[in-house]
Parts: sequence; structure tokens; C-alpha cells
Amino acid sequence: MDRRDFLIAGAAAGLSPNLLTSALAAPPHAHAELGAKDAAAKNTAAACGPGYASPAEAMKAPREKLLYTIGLYVGSDDKKPDFLATVDADPDSATYSKVIHRLPMPFVGDELHHFGWNACSSCHGDADGPARRFLIVPGQRSSRIYIVDTADPRAPKIHKVISPESIKQKTKLTAPHTVHCLPDGQIMISMLGDADGNAPGGFLLLDENFDIAGRWERNARGMKFNYDFWYQPRFNTMVSSEWAAPKTYYNGFKLEDVKAGKFGQRIHFWDWKGHSISESIDLGEQGLIPLEVRFHHAPDSPHGFVGAALSSTMWHFHLNAEGWHADKVIEVATVEVKEWPIPVPGLITDLLISMDDRYLYFSNWLHGDIRQYDISDPAKPKLTGQVWIGGVIGKGSEIAGKKVAGGPQMLQLSLDGRRLFVTTSLFSSWDNQFYPDMAKTGSLLLQVDCDLAGGMKLNDRFLVDFGKEPLGPARAHEMRYPGGDCTSDIWV
Repeated sequence: MDRRDFLIAGAAAGLSPNLLTSALAAPPHAHAELGAKDAAAKNTAAACGPGYASPAEAMKAPREKLLYTIGLYVGSDDKKPDFLATVDADPDSATYSKVIHRLPMPFVGDELHHFGWNACSSCHGDADGPARRFLIVPGQRSSRIYIVDTADPRAPKIHKVISPESIKQKTKLTAPHTVHCLPDGQIMISMLGDADGNAPGGFLLLDENFDIAGRWERNARGMKFNYDFWYQPRFNTMVSSEWAAPKTYYNGFKLEDVKAGKFGQRIHFWDWKGHSISESIDLGEQGLIPLEVRFHHAPDSPHGFVGAALSSTMWHFHLNAEGWHADKVIEVATVEVKEWPIPVPGLITDLLISMDDRYLYFSNWLHGDIRQYDISDPAKPKLTGQVWIGGVIGKGSEIAGKKVAGGPQMLQLSLDGRRLFVTTSLFSSWDNQFYPDMAKTGSLLLQVDCDLAGGMKLNDRFLVDFGKEPLGPARAHEMRYPGGDCTSDIWV
């Protein structure tokens, strides 16, 4: 009996939670080693299908030399289409730390936001399956979805456009957010609104030809809002989080919306095979607006984290014989700032886990810091590094003579865990509310060097200033590498 069968059978038999949790309490690197052995047994070829056989193999991949991010004009006076930027991340290149290609979208007003690949390591082992070639790039405001071909990785091209009208007609969904490929070759996208922009939204499926295949969920009872998701098939589980209805967050943040219960505070655990919610956890006032959610990369680990943005708390979720549980493990204290009506929260807006499941990184967009925690014991994170970039409390200094209009927001870590890339824009209307200068100055793309023994340092060689874009200041958000990254690759 393997670890997965042991856990499921043990839980079904009502075994002691202490027994199960102690059996699963091996440090994350042990999970990674086990995952690597499982993968090695299933994949005899060195490379078979997209992605990597295991997280350990992913860490051995060549260093990223290109990086994709979006350039956003929504929310500014520039009525121009958003674009996909290709950034040179090769330190030996003459164009290092520069945008070397821009792919403009054919429409204005999309608000490109999060995007992902058509295939990742969940498809590894399928030699006849799809290659990691196409980026699925949704517009958060327009609900339009672009399929971008990266056959020429330095100069991607638009392959297909899926209209918002067809999505509404076939699924009654809008406001696409997180993109994940599935092991069967389909692509799933969390949708935050219905056809009219109301909650709770749902999950959109695209087939291998990027045609609309319908909705994934069969029973979403208990889900008030939608946002991010991550699946862990060995436990027959997907976890999702909650933001708000598009009608609520599109125009910015209002305290009265919090008091009216218009923001989420629950995470949901789904029956992966049954496509229905099996358990929901209400995080309460200490878990307001749970956004990014991550399982460990090791496919046999029942541990993960979710960051509650408004409450500025980090939660560790885990499975024992009684079901799924979530415990608050980190709390970022509020700070009094002159002319602010309330104490300023850190506002945890992004998080990720290193490929070896050793470090947790998260950004406090309002305070202006990125934190690194050792999560060898996921129930007891230990702070090992911190850097300051912008923010409203005055600790973020200028970077290469450039004043930061914004704070650290989206994060992407290299597969080997040594380079953390960060952008400073959250969402156009929220940017304009909390960092009004960003519409005129643009945002930044920066690099933080990470010590594998713990610690971080801002790299002064790498700075992409989107305020200097040829068509005017733009904002950058999520990032992807051609070879895969720490927030898109999942193992089954």
C-alpha cells in the first residue's frame, strides 16, 4: 500500500489523526524524494511528454533565459490594447533585463491578468499528448481569452481568440482568472462571475483544440465566491479560494463592502473525480479575502497554504483522519500610517512555494515587503528572509534611482529556487486607488536573489521599467517561463 492509499484507507477507517499526521510528518524534501521515486518508476524515459518527471527533476532544468509577462493599459488614459511582453532574463545577453518583444492584443480594455500554459508536468509521461507551447491569456474585464503560440519563444503570436459572447452563451460565466492544464489535456480556468458579473462564478473547460468544452463543476453548493485553485489528484482533491464578485472588485475597494459580506473568507475542498465540494472551511474575520492557494509540489503531500489578503494572515491547510483543517500560522501586524482611516494591513496578495517545498514566499503589497519562510515543518514556518520594495509605510527605498509606485505583488520563482521575480501592479482600479501615481509612472519587474540556505537580496542588475514603454507607461503582472515555473507545474 502506498502513502496515498494508506492515508485514504486510514481516514476511511477512522484512524487516529495523530497517527496519520505523524505518518505524513516527514519533511518536504522527503516528500519530494518519494515523489521522484514514484515518477521514476512510472517514467522510464528521460523525457516523455511535457514538463518534468518530478519536482526534483524540474529543479535540475536549465536556467530560464526568457520571461513572459503582461503589459497593461487598462486603468490609464492610454486607450491602447494590453500586450504580452517577452523579457530577456539571460545575464550573458546584450539585451538582459529588457523587453525584447511585444505582442499587442487586437482589442482594447481586456485587463490581461493571470495566464498559464496549455500543458505542464501533469501531462508528463504522455508522449502523444500536447507540448508546452501555447499560453492561455485571459482578459479579466473583457472575459476574452487569447491563445498565444510560443513556437518562436522570443516572438509569440496569437493563435486563436475565444470571444466573451461565446463563453457567456455556452457557460454563463465571466471574469477568467487562474489557468491550469489538466492531466487529460484539457485546460481549466476559474471564472469569478456569472454572465452578469455576479458571484459565485465557476470553472471553464477548454479542450485540446481550445474550444469551449463546458463547465467543470457539477455541484458548487457552499461556494459564495471564486478565485484561485490547485489540485492534488493523489488525494482526489482540489482546493479553491474566494475573492468577490466582479461587480464588487472591478471599481476598487470599499470598506462598506467588507461589512456587507461582499468579500470571501472560505476555502473549499473539492472531490476531484466527482467535481463537487466535499468540505468548506470558513476562516472567519482572521481569514478575509483568501486569495492565492498552493499545495506542496510533492504529489503525495496533503499540505498547502493560502494567504488571506485583507486579514494579512497565512493559513496552513492539511488533511487528517477527520478531514481537511486550516490553521493560522503567520500574522502580519497592521501599521498606523498618517492620513489612513484604518491601520494599514500588509495585504498578502501573492504567495508561492519553492519546488522542493522548503520555502514559502509571499508579498505584502501595501507594507512593501516580500518574506521568505522555511516551511520544513509546514505547521511552524520560520522567517528566514525579507526585502523591501515600495509600499505605503516608507521602508521601501528607490531602486536604481527609480522610485517605486506600488509594492511587491506577483511573484515567480525559478525552478532551482535561486531567483524570485516580482512585479508591482495588483489590479488597475486597486492600483489607482492605493498607488495613484502608477498610471503615470508604470510598474516595475524586479529580481530578488534567494539563498538556498535562507535569505534574500535585491538584484541591482535586473530592473525592467514599464514606465518607459514606447507607447506609454504600462503595468506588469503575472510571469511565466517557457520551461515551466513554480506556480504552473503540478504532478499527478
